[in-house]
Amino acid sequence: MSIRILVVDDHQVVRKGLVYFFQTQKDLEIVGEASNGKEALDLLEKEQVDVVLLDVQMPEMDGIEATRKIKELYPQTNVLILTSFSDYNSVIPAIKAGASGYQLKDAEPEELAHAIRKVQTGEKMIDQKAAIHLFQHVSHDENNEEKKRLDELTKREMEVLKEMMKGKSNKEIASDLFITEKTVKTHVSNILSKLEVHDRTQAALFAVKYLGTDE
Repeated sequence: MSIRILVVDDHQVVRKGLVYFFQTQKDLEIVGEASNGKEALDLLEKEQVDVVLLDVQMPEMDGIEATRKIKELYPQTNVLILTSFSDYNSVIPAIKAGASGYQLKDAEPEELAHAIRKVQTGEKMIDQKAAIHLFQHVSHDENNEEKKRLDELTKREMEVLKEMMKGKSNKEIASDLFITEKTVKTHVSNILSKLEVHDRTQAALFAVKYLGTDE
């Protein structure tokens, strides 16, 4: 069964390039294009869409507002933000608005297709290199206060958090750490509470911010 995609970007060249590539993928189906959030919402009234690929900076209605409205009206529809490094002031609010993650505009087309497939299965896709870049703009004072929360994690919770950074599911984490899925769920719940974040996406961003990546 194909994944139905709506491409939303105010640059026609970007849209056409994405559409051209997705048409080469048997499991991805383009159901529409839009140049801003308002047009996207109009299309969503008429078409069933699985994943909205959404730019952040657009006229009339930007990606943050569009994400918020899409998740309010169509909670089953996933939103994947497609952004650039210069969007660091907008990416975090977009994720808080309900986006399932974000990718960079200079990503390889295959990476983007992979992210769409993952998002459709309920996973969160965050470009780690972009996250590191984004968090370089946060003040040192705020960094120090937030970083203290990591010290509250147990050794096992830290191990689980590092697996979450890799986008792994509870089942995959359980297998890798040789513990039960129920135990993983408990650790994840404790991690969210201690880091004072709302979901796995924000926890992973928090971890990338202070722990970096292995790459």
